[in-house]
Amino acid sequence: MSKKKFTTIYCTSLVIPLLLLIFPLFSLGNRSTPFIVGLPFSVFWVIAWIIVTFLIVLMMYILDPDKDEEEVQ
Repeated sequence: MSKKKFTTIYCTSLVIPLLLLIFPLFSLGNRSTPFIVGLPFSVFWVIAWIIVTFLIVLMMYILDPDKDEEEVQ
């Protein structure tokens, strides 16, 4: 995979969770009535997207084409 394609995929995959955490898309999960694991749904929504973002970053680190190259000075 080329570096440009990797960077495009990386940025796109991180923008999607960001958009789901800010207004107006946060209103999709901004409810307090259903409780999941003892948390209001809005709190669960934020925690779930933080975990998803972490997993995306972890996956992209594993797939990074430049991570094994040694830096030449």
